[in-house]
Amino acid sequence: MSTTRLPDSTLATLTGTTPSDCEVRITRVFDAPRPMVFDCWTVPELLKGWLHGPDGWWLEICQIDLRVGGAARYVWHHRDGQVMGMSATYREIVRPSRIVATELFDQDWTGGETLGTVIFSEVNDKTLLTQTILYASQAARDGALGTSMTSGMGESYAKLDAYLASLQDAAKGAA
Repeated sequence: MSTTRLPDSTLATLTGTTPSDCEVRITRVFDAPRPMVFDCWTVPELLKGWLHGPDGWWLEICQIDLRVGGAARYVWHHRDGQVMGMSATYREIVRPSRIVATELFDQDWTGGETLGTVIFSEVNDKTLLTQTILYASQAARDGALGTSMTSGMGESYAKLDAYLASLQDAAKGAA
């Protein structure tokens, strides 16, 4: 197994690697407690606060049935009229440390269903997020990497960082 560093992996503390022929692994540290990061990943109202992707996109529809076998539906819109949708089915949920789900984009630019695993680890009062995406083939993985996927993830994670800070500030103000 080799690990290749991805070219777009310099955004903030985002690190991207290809640990196998069919996988992409993204890691990112967030200065927030693990349960808060987990909630921002699983609560629709919170996801709409940060999961937008590159400039011009916004998450309009976010539906989550957070249970094993439950479904999720995400639909993003771009200011130029483009639409991107994705459906997911949860295979494993261990609150607040792990989520495993199958994912399929409506336009299927990923070469079929992917398996996504997100691990939330506590590290020095921060949260290390490790997201691994398993594609059906190396060609599918390489096709996904040929898009602006990692830079879009970096931008979204930067938005999550800011959103987490605003949630923590609001919690301090309410105390």
